Amino acid sequence: MSFGLLAGGAVAALFASGISPQGASVSDVPPEKIQVSVNTVNGSGCPKGTAAVAVSSDNTAFTVTYSDYLAQVGAGADPTDIRKNCQLNLGVHVPQGFTYAIASVDYRGYAHLEKGAKGTEKASYYFQGSADTTSRTHDFNGPYSDNWQTRDSTDYSALVWAPCGVDRNFNINTELRVNAGTSTSGSTSFMAMDSTDGSSNTIYHIAWKECPSVR
Repeated sequence: MSFGLLAGGAVAALFASGISPQGASVSDVPPEKIQVSVNTVNGSGCPKGTAAVAVSSDNTAFTVTYSDYLAQVGAGADPTDIRKNCQLNLGVHVPQGFTYAIASVDYRGYAHLEKGAKGTEKASYYFQGSADTTSRTHDFNGPYSDNWQTRDSTDYSALVWAPCGVDRNFNINTELRVNAGTSTSGSTSFMAMDSTDGSSNTIYHIAWKECPSVR
């Protein structure tokens, strides 16, 4: 599956409250558009045709939308359903003279966890060829039956920046896991990277800075 994407106005409304990391300024955002393409999509949480990417019109974020990302345990679930994952390899082309970092990520979905059950959302990020991997984990304990939301954020001083002057692929690995724990036998617990109306997006907020001039 491959999507060639340019910035589009269709998702602009999602980013009206985009962040500005400490140490960055609005002038750091390049006037030319970032380009993001999906090179590969692999994993039980994102079967072919169920993940899509779009870039905001103001170059401050991009979104990933999933339509079949569900982990579950209990009645009606297969043993392999307790963990679902998705690995995205994104080709990112940035305007000349700029570099970027992922400043924060908003994950959203819906979960139903019986009393004694636990759900986990985990994500890791790294640039092609880099040894720096950032990982975050969030746990939810039952009883819980509602929309959920998490945010992974990094202080500006600790951001991992893409190398200047070259295009490097950006890798995103996400995981949902559900553990029955002490929940009642025969019950079902699940956690989805989606919302009840199927309109939830994962939002990746971008920080920008100018590359040093080469003299």
